[in-house]
Amino acid sequence: MPFHTRLLGKDRMALFSFIHSLNTNFGTSIFEPVAKALASANFQKTLSQQIAGTQISSEAHNVIQNIMDNLATANSNPNKAREIKAIRSVCRKGEMRNVKLTKVDVKLFGRDGTIYLFDIKTAKPNAGGFKEFKRTLLEWTAAALADDPKANIQTLIAIPYNPYDPEPYNRWTMRGMLDLQNELKVAEEFWDFLGGDGAYKQLLDIFERVGIALRPEIDDYFARYNR
Repeated sequence: MPFHTRLLGKDRMALFSFIHSLNTNFGTSIFEPVAKALASANFQKTLSQQIAGTQISSEAHNVIQNIMDNLATANSNPNKAREIKAIRSVCRKGEMRNVKLTKVDVKLFGRDGTIYLFDIKTAKPNAGGFKEFKRTLLEWTAAALADDPKANIQTLIAIPYNPYDPEPYNRWTMRGMLDLQNELKVAEEFWDFLGGDGAYKQLLDIFERVGIALRPEIDDYFARYNR
């Protein structure tokens, strides 16, 4: 990026590249394994990068499309319980079609038998993005129920931190697409759900302590760009 480098300098561009790399890799390299480790004390089993299922019935495809159409035209409001019930009723009806779905970032098995499938999003999604997220959650539900129609399944979007902090997370962009109470967990909601009350604040403290310990090494790395 020769124009950027000449305008900002090598040191600032090195910092930019470093932060961009962190943002890109935090999801799979940091957030997923931390989520698994944190949840292991409170859930029966924790997994990452899982397949929700390999088949969805043709009738379930139709139900999902109807849900998406009604939400897009504001003919109905998102309602997780109602949507799961509708998909469950047809999860094995019609032709069973093979599908290749987005992988589940974190899969949790609750002690009460509930299965939680999380899609972790690290960027600030826009309104259009949430349409695709919603479809993913519905397809995960259909695929999981095709394997076990009696499964107690919950599919959710997780946003590990609030990019608007200290302002509240801006939820209006997804209000007409997601059931906010049952399909979205942001920052403290997500981490405390996994690890219990106070887990989010403890995690931030840990990251701060690691940052302090690594600061000399990080400073030495960037010092080479000042020479």
